[in-house]
Amino acid sequence: MFGIENYMGFILAAILLNLTPGTDSMYIITRSVSQGRQAGFYSVLGITSGILVHTLFAALGLSLLLAQSPIAFTIVKYVGAIYLCYLGFKMITSKPEASVANELNEDKTLANSKSLDYGQIYKQGVLTNVFNPKVALFFLAFFPHFVDSSYAHGMLSFLILGLTFAVTGLIWCTCLALLASQFSKSLRENPTTESILNKISGVVFIGLGIKLLTEKG
Repeated sequence: MFGIENYMGFILAAILLNLTPGTDSMYIITRSVSQGRQAGFYSVLGITSGILVHTLFAALGLSLLLAQSPIAFTIVKYVGAIYLCYLGFKMITSKPEASVANELNEDKTLANSKSLDYGQIYKQGVLTNVFNPKVALFFLAFFPHFVDSSYAHGMLSFLILGLTFAVTGLIWCTCLALLASQFSKSLRENPTTESILNKISGVVFIGLGIKLLTEKG
């Protein structure tokens, strides 16, 4: 079907891979714990959008350039690592906002519910995923195993596999965001605890950036 071999096997593999903890999972959990359910959801949407970008890159063959060029890989890796460290630094130095806790209550005013810039959180999720070269190389190494090399429209095969991977990831990551935000709900209602969670989250982001920086292609 559409040049895809063993599609059910791919779905099972995608589910198992999404269940494996990684940078994306840690990003979503950290956002959800420190900033709440909605922040977690927008992080999930950002990460999923990043996966779709990688899918398009893989389909167009741009990931192959990244795999074959050590310079390109290093540049993308450094950009991604610096960006994660930047996010971490912002969270560590940010001042606690009491209105963040207010978003957890359904009866709060619209002004309070806008205390977080969800568009910014979404964008940060996209960039965090897109600037992780390991994701691009993973797509390039994993997807071809399920594509019929004789199929004339290989780009379509990559797109379908990418969409499938994104959907399975969206479902799992949404569950992560729900569980993490619910677990930390009572903690975030305390401004002091909220400030501590933000700082811990910032440290986690910086750690993810350093981890990405030290990884080899």
